[in-house]
Amino acid sequence: MFRLRTLRKERKISMRELGSIIGVHESTISLYETGKRQPDYDTLNRLADYFQVSVDYLLGRSDVPYPPEMPASSEKGPWIPVLGHVQAGLPIEAIEDIIDYEQISTDMAATGDHFALQVRGDSMEPRFADGDVVIVRKQEDVESGQVAVVIVNGDEATLKKIKKTPEGVMLLPSNPAYEPLFYSNEDILKKPVRILGKVVELRAKF
Repeated sequence: MFRLRTLRKERKISMRELGSIIGVHESTISLYETGKRQPDYDTLNRLADYFQVSVDYLLGRSDVPYPPEMPASSEKGPWIPVLGHVQAGLPIEAIEDIIDYEQISTDMAATGDHFALQVRGDSMEPRFADGDVVIVRKQEDVESGQVAVVIVNGDEATLKKIKKTPEGVMLLPSNPAYEPLFYSNEDILKKPVRILGKVVELRAKF
């Protein structure tokens, strides 16, 4: 939040006042300003709307703020968080490992709830490279042949192509250096194997 403190000082309001306006404690505002904590995407949009600037400008990724009559969120669609990792047992909305934000279209947003995930490792190369970002629509199941974000046995989420069989499910890597993983129907229930969402877009990072 490189510009939050500057914008707040320009508006001549205290951390307590700003916290009251957007619905967080003043100590949380302090954490935002010092970079010790990242706001969730709803809070980020509230901050951008309040200061009448784009999210990119607020984060220091752009030097051009949107004019007051054209806030970024109303014209281009909502911003969603890019998560560095996802683990089981914690709702997506509660995860604070937010490393960036991506904007999606209003049409995409209308199809359901979304989050973004940074790809780690090379198991899905060449299609998905380490550091790329995928946009994921939250859903508990996908069709065979689709790419999904999956959690197995409470470990960190993994990105794999899904292949369903009568006996269970296979998680297929794109990189031939990695072996497919098979989980029986019993495994799916016991481990468990849980689908978090379907990958609907790749945003390659160069």
